[in-house]
Amino acid sequence: MPIREDFPKAGDNYQDGDSDGIKYTVVFSGVSLEASYNMIKEFLKEEGYEDIPLPKDVSELRLFRHPVSNTRQILLFDDNGYCHNPIKILFPLDRRKNKTLYLIIYNEQAEDHLLRFHGFLERKMERGK
Repeated sequence: MPIREDFPKAGDNYQDGDSDGIKYTVVFSGVSLEASYNMIKEFLKEEGYEDIPLPKDVSELRLFRHPVSNTRQILLFDDNGYCHNPIKILFPLDRRKNKTLYLIIYNEQAEDHLLRFHGFLERKMERGK
């Protein structure tokens, strides 16, 4: 059954990805960035997310990558990649992994889903509520 209909429970390992019940994270690393992105697009289609708008190709996806000169600078940004509820396609901070992409899918049925997707709950906890 697709993830969108039956989200993996906390601790589940599904298709080499990990779930905490709120978000599912999996790494795609192909022979090129284009191959990795194509794998993500196919995975999303198979898992019930074919209606989510995505960049048309890897060239357009690259436009969502934040230009940074060091890893500290990236802390100014929440995510280094493409985000459209309930998915995030992120570039690794380590630029040597230039063929790798991270896919994070948020559980749309989880309590406070939108707050979690946009990172508002984490920021609130960091500030001490």
